[in-house]
Amino acid sequence: MNTKKLKKGVYLLPNILTTFGLFAGFFAIILATKGQYSEAAIAIFVAMLFDGLDGRVARLTNTQSEFGEQYDSMADMVSFGVAPALLMYFWQFQELGKIGWIAAFVYVAAGALRLARFNTQIGVEDKRYFQGLPSPAAAALIAGLVWATEMIDPSIYDTQYLVIGAWIILVSAGVLMVSNIRYYSFKDINLKGRSSFKLLLIATLILVVISLWPSAILFILFFTYTISGLVLTILELRKKRALKKNR
Repeated sequence: MNTKKLKKGVYLLPNILTTFGLFAGFFAIILATKGQYSEAAIAIFVAMLFDGLDGRVARLTNTQSEFGEQYDSMADMVSFGVAPALLMYFWQFQELGKIGWIAAFVYVAAGALRLARFNTQIGVEDKRYFQGLPSPAAAALIAGLVWATEMIDPSIYDTQYLVIGAWIILVSAGVLMVSNIRYYSFKDINLKGRSSFKLLLIATLILVVISLWPSAILFILFFTYTISGLVLTILELRKKRALKKNR
């Protein structure tokens, strides 16, 4: 009887972290509806932090489960699908009418499709790479844009161009999520083994740089990561063409 009860239960620690991430994503939506856009963007980054922790903790403590994987996907849909789309809509798209909410829906639908495809490829895909832009990275790109822009004096930029740029970034992030473009996953980095002192120093420097102007630095980092997949794909296509010519 005890064995059956254990099988019906869930692992507490990783699922609590997932719940914290889900709460942060839900809270981001509430903040966005109130016009607190910077705070909403920060909440999405907090959700991203917990999303990274729950998987790592599950692997380190050997508490991985099918329930945890499904629950994590549900939480990701809220935190990295619905929350960024609504944040962008309330931030800039409310006056655009259909064009605004359609862009938000495209992002949400793409996020759902991205997560569904990821779930069907668990244990099959190359762990070194993601197929399509990961939904947390897409959400961080959107949140970083909002947070960084909110920290800048509005008189510096043209609001009309900002709306157009934000629309293009949101839709492009959605398209990249469901694309076949590969992105490095960083999953082959061994956190349990010994590493060189230089890596620790580099990590420390990165944290220091981010702390100087977190909104702008985080946006630049995730924008660079978004572009990296396109660059990687172009380089691979060139290699394939070069091999064909040599044959």
